[in-house]
Amino acid sequence: MKQTITAIVLLLMLPVAIYAQELFVFTEPASNMPAKSIGVRLNNWFMQPPGSNNLNYQFVPEVMWGVNKRLMLHVEGFLGGGSENFKPEGLGLYAKYRFYSNDQVYHHFRMAAFVRGTTNSSPVNQEELQTFGYNTGGQLGLIGTQLMHKTALSSTVYYEQAFNNLQGHEFPATFSDKAMNYTFSAGRLLLPKKYTGFKQTNLNFMVECLGQTLLKNGKSFLDLAPAIQFIFNSQARLDIGYKKEVYSNMQRYAPNGFTVRLEYLFFNAL
Repeated sequence: MKQTITAIVLLLMLPVAIYAQELFVFTEPASNMPAKSIGVRLNNWFMQPPGSNNLNYQFVPEVMWGVNKRLMLHVEGFLGGGSENFKPEGLGLYAKYRFYSNDQVYHHFRMAAFVRGTTNSSPVNQEELQTFGYNTGGQLGLIGTQLMHKTALSSTVYYEQAFNNLQGHEFPATFSDKAMNYTFSAGRLLLPKKYTGFKQTNLNFMVECLGQTLLKNGKSFLDLAPAIQFIFNSQARLDIGYKKEVYSNMQRYAPNGFTVRLEYLFFNAL
């Protein structure tokens, strides 16, 4: 597995000669959406619980606002509970501030800080902390993203804190309510081979590594998440990804599964 991951990352880092977008499926880059624009994002998660042939569906709609070139805000909704009890479960607010940029021709490096706060009313039934969808709580972290022609590399480190969920669903005292998360993402523009304009359809391929360590007991996991991404007219986006658990010694509700995301940007909406 380690040799496979190394080979994929090396392939993604081959030198090329044109510009690429730094958009990822399972993580956010340090760059923001265009200023004064509004985006609508529809996240669809099809996750498989261990030992089950059934898929659990979670729907996370987002409205995004590019306040200016440095600040970006998201409002998120969480809907889930299975096919027989599908219902709204919570809300979230995400803010990202890009505080450093080193931009040059064909490549740049950027850094951003972000914070997320969420509520959730579902029962707490896993040790893994997921304040993006399953836990009430918050995140605070840093992102660094390097763009090199057709290749984008990004890494994130963030602290996560969980609290009791709403409607009397208390966080179990035997679980760790604090965690450190770390990600590494590598993406490469495959098409078009020759860039002539913004209206060309882009095809990106990426691999992301997602990890978490619980601070109270040291339990951890590591996931590998390959994905493909289509960008139409530099405005609409379709992501298809699969997340697979590589290692874990903690209880997780649904570690493996697919995500399908649709996104559309309204430029100069404000």
